[in-house]
Amino acid sequence: MALEEGARSCLLRSRHRLEQDIKPSYLMDHMVSDGVLTVDEEERIRTQPTRKDQAVALLELLLRKDNRAYISFYNAMVKEAYNDLANLLHRDLPLSGSSTSMPFYSRGSEGGVPQRPVVFVSRPELVNRVREKLYRLQKEPGWVTVFGMAGSGKSVLAAEAARHHGLLEECFPGGIHWLSIGQLDKPDLLVKIQLLCFRLEQSLDSQSLHRTPNTLDEAKERLRFLMLRRYPRALLILDDIWDSTVLKAFDLHCRILLTTRNRSLTNSVSGAIYEVEVESGLDENKGMEILALYTNTKLHGLPEEARSIVRECKGSPLVVSLIGALLKEKPNRWPYYLRQLQQKQFKRIRKSSSYDYDALDQAMAASIEVLPDEHRELYKDLTVLEKDIRVPAKVLSVLWELEPEEVEDILEEFVNKSLLFVDSHNKPYLYYLHDLQLDFLVEQNRTQLESLHKKVVHQYQQHYRDGPPTSGDEDCLYWIRFLTYHMAKANLFQELYSLMFSLDWVSTKAQLMGPAFLINDYVEYGPILDKENCEVRSQFQEFLSLSGHQLEQRPFPDVVQLALSQPHTSEVYRQALLQARDQAGTGKLYFEWLNKSSVESLSRLVIHPHQGSIYSACFSQDGAKIASSGASKTLKVFKSTSGEKLAEIQAHDDEVLCCAFSPDDRLLATCSSDRKVKVRPPQTRKKESARKEHEEQVNHCQFTNTTRSLLLATCSNDNFLNLWNLNKPSSQNTMFGHFKPVNHCCFSPDDTYVSTSSNDGTVKLFQVASANEWKTISVSDVFAESDEDVLVKCSTWTADGKRIVCAARNAALVFDVETSEMLLEIRTNRLSTVQYCHACPTSNLLAIALSNYTVELWDLEANKKMADCSGHLSWVQRVQFSADGSQLLSCSDDQTVRVCLWETKKVHTSSAVCLKRDSDVLFNEDGRVSLRPSAVALGQEDGTVLALPSGELLAALPGHAKTVLHCRFSQDGRTLITSSEDATLRVWRWQSGECKVLQGHKEQVRRFSLLATDTRLLSWSFDGTVMVIGEKLQDIEAHRGAVLSCHVSPDARHFATTSADKTAKLWHCESWQCVHTLSGHQDCVRSCRFSWDNRRLATGDDNGEIRLWSAEDGSLLRICSRDGKDGMDSLHGGWVTDLHFSPDDSLLVSIGGYIKWWDVGKGEALQTFFPTGTALKRIHVSADFSTFVTIDSIGILYILQRVL
Repeated sequence: MALEEGARSCLLRSRHRLEQDIKPSYLMDHMVSDGVLTVDEEERIRTQPTRKDQAVALLELLLRKDNRAYISFYNAMVKEAYNDLANLLHRDLPLSGSSTSMPFYSRGSEGGVPQRPVVFVSRPELVNRVREKLYRLQKEPGWVTVFGMAGSGKSVLAAEAARHHGLLEECFPGGIHWLSIGQLDKPDLLVKIQLLCFRLEQSLDSQSLHRTPNTLDEAKERLRFLMLRRYPRALLILDDIWDSTVLKAFDLHCRILLTTRNRSLTNSVSGAIYEVEVESGLDENKGMEILALYTNTKLHGLPEEARSIVRECKGSPLVVSLIGALLKEKPNRWPYYLRQLQQKQFKRIRKSSSYDYDALDQAMAASIEVLPDEHRELYKDLTVLEKDIRVPAKVLSVLWELEPEEVEDILEEFVNKSLLFVDSHNKPYLYYLHDLQLDFLVEQNRTQLESLHKKVVHQYQQHYRDGPPTSGDEDCLYWIRFLTYHMAKANLFQELYSLMFSLDWVSTKAQLMGPAFLINDYVEYGPILDKENCEVRSQFQEFLSLSGHQLEQRPFPDVVQLALSQPHTSEVYRQALLQARDQAGTGKLYFEWLNKSSVESLSRLVIHPHQGSIYSACFSQDGAKIASSGASKTLKVFKSTSGEKLAEIQAHDDEVLCCAFSPDDRLLATCSSDRKVKVRPPQTRKKESARKEHEEQVNHCQFTNTTRSLLLATCSNDNFLNLWNLNKPSSQNTMFGHFKPVNHCCFSPDDTYVSTSSNDGTVKLFQVASANEWKTISVSDVFAESDEDVLVKCSTWTADGKRIVCAARNAALVFDVETSEMLLEIRTNRLSTVQYCHACPTSNLLAIALSNYTVELWDLEANKKMADCSGHLSWVQRVQFSADGSQLLSCSDDQTVRVCLWETKKVHTSSAVCLKRDSDVLFNEDGRVSLRPSAVALGQEDGTVLALPSGELLAALPGHAKTVLHCRFSQDGRTLITSSEDATLRVWRWQSGECKVLQGHKEQVRRFSLLATDTRLLSWSFDGTVMVIGEKLQDIEAHRGAVLSCHVSPDARHFATTSADKTAKLWHCESWQCVHTLSGHQDCVRSCRFSWDNRRLATGDDNGEIRLWSAEDGSLLRICSRDGKDGMDSLHGGWVTDLHFSPDDSLLVSIGGYIKWWDVGKGEALQTFFPTGTALKRIHVSADFSTFVTIDSIGILYILQRVL
């Protein structure tokens, strides 16, 4: 059949781009395999002299072929990662049967579905059973579990069941997405989900603005959104699940097929569950079929030993394949290999109760025995690989000191002998061992493990002695991820210390893999590192905790600059300062925060009590102890003052989701995913009382606030709330009403009521005495504009018991208890969610835990955020005030608990003094900040101005009707000019109080400038006008929007204005005529500054973009680098509010959410300083451009000095 006209036209339209980019040799391999291209045709194309000539010849041939050739060409491009070019052809794919849908090969390969093994036999009965279960997911989400023993072919069955066009079209039009899981810890699982999210987002038509999710909870939330909103009818295949904790990360109410050895894993998830058991192995006929395919023999032509071999293999596809691969090369050894299997000469050291490994052991031993001696030794080296890790040939090229091509030939031999598997979806190919093969190698080489790992480290050090691999190297990710693992296994502790106590290593690994893996390394290898220097280990771990959110920025920040903000006593700071001084000699910019020691740390104590996420932490009633629990299944109790461990208890069989002290501190309750609630004394191993009356995981537990009638409340995914009387063996009352899981429960201050928060979007209040429902607060009504479910995470009562605060989405909502009316809505960052909130029992403060790693403190009376606390590296799961309100703790997925000490009445910031962002700085001649100004003027919110020479009040100048926004002295110091929200300026003889009022503006006058001689005053206003000494310009409407900034050129010939109308204008000072209008910004133009040579003008806008213009002709010279945009945030972390050129005009400093220094000639960012707060307003620069002073949104002062 000839090629369809639509496909032919598409090829002709796209021909030029295809000829420019494709490498025909790669594509033709696949097309020959598909049978659409002959070997002769391939050879004719290969003889063409250049790559482009080959591409031209291939396309000429393709135009003469049929639809199958077009589809094969398309699939080959997908497999070779020519995704953009493949998209050009996708729309015109020829009909396949009666459907125009994408062929399965394309869908499957894009979704990561593995190919059939080299030798494949069909198991139609099992495949059809799996497909029948998958059809049940057509109308509703659920789980299909394919379970069976190791090596029984579960993965091959799952992939084969998915290869069905009708199933795809009817049930899973959103596609199929395969994820190989295996035995993972949380950082590895995070990477898996990150890659899956990236793959899903890449497939969308619109470009995603999301940054990579940085925590497991964030990644789960992103995946949930993608699967429910973007791919609602897609199938997610999870291959080789071992752990219920891992499986819970995918409990997203979507359609999932999973393979596992443990049938009971799906007991921990919600939704419909369908099961397919895979028998222990192949039946005899299928085993015989595999042997026939390997030996290229008809079934009836197999020798009599064949059936006996299949029986000895116990039907394992893996073992039969190993023997088949041996017989393929030695077809006369049927009796020999049968004897080997029967004699069971090799015995495994450790057996598994679920699988008879004898047959595998004999097959593996026989397969390795026939390898050449040198290859046998190379195969032994694979023992050091971790399970489920796939490596490129380049890693083994380094290990074996062989050329990559030679390594690929050796690996191909291993693959052909079924001793190794290859993932050909990736370029370069990735190689891996089956779990059972790796188990065999580990047992066989157990006494040599240390030396094998030492060999890996030694070969790496030799190969990369001049520096670590870079991101362009094929093997880079492997070495950066697993080098510490190999060092630890090799007992090379000194090498491990040197590596992990190095700022260079921190920078390299964080840039490639993110900080989560680094934090995990310091926790996992902490016991080893602490033997060398526990203080240094703690300093590096603390640095990552405090800077982790910055290490997620793209472009990647300068780790040395980040480390310069560490305490002077830190080894991290010491290394950073040495590097900064060394690189400063080459012109590199670094800045030291001079006054950092004056900034009080909110975190009085930071401890790392658990391996894994910490879900709950709480104070004892007296505030002296803290209990914590989490993913490690343990409960720990430690002193709140020092972190000294008082008790550690293996509390549950699954994750411990909550812990709580009784009001007299005599009991400690825990609840868990294992559905149990346990109560025990906090510091003894005395047997606990266990209660299990919930049918699903128990999410939260809390005691009453007094011992008058001691009760314990627990809530669960079974939708119920239980109240326990601890003097009775069973639950006192079970309270009904919610129809979805209950996440949280909380007693009112007087214990009259208990509130519950649920995924059904409501908070319910129950009367404790009667166990009756009193009222329901519908939180979901607040979010009525959205059709997404509203999950209420928690609720907390204010100290007076009159208000209740609920956490849902990115908001904390305050309701009146009596009327159920919403009194206040606190909206936080739109890209984060509120994880938890807790009201202070002694004040109006509310602590909010957020998914963007921060804790916010709000004053509920003033509806004002009082503090913004960073430091956690991951989602903050819980916050709690101590009973007296003097302390606050937070716990996080970053495995830390932070304890903060508050002066409750003064809490506002991490700075000792809360500073306003409006500021002025006087520098000495040497560039240092002067501490002895002759006079200081302060504008007040009530409209008065205070003159304060030497810190003493000399004059109070009343007059302005509203807040004073700007003050400035004349050069002789006798005159003071002020501007205000009342739309006026005032000129004061401040010593006498004499005042002249300048009127004309209609709206607030935020700032003004004095012209060179102090005889003219330039002011601008939100009304869009500019004035000079009270006389308006001829063009009264300087801009259509508010004028946001103005700057006069150093030669006083021109001035510039910027506006909310997205333009900047250049004006002549003498004629007051507009010289140039500068258009191009996409948002309000917030700031401007002339260069010292008067030739350039820099402008900054609210999107964080900075533009450099010619002041002579108004032309755009360049736009400063746009590489800094992270997700949906501004290019500069906020509005660009101030700009300054260096004296030689080669450098530019700008401020917004952070401070950036730029190369003016290239428009490239040279350095970035990240403050603790945000929204920097002004920066003051010394004359020599060496000292910089600014104040952030929470009042912290930064005096930065360039490192020389």
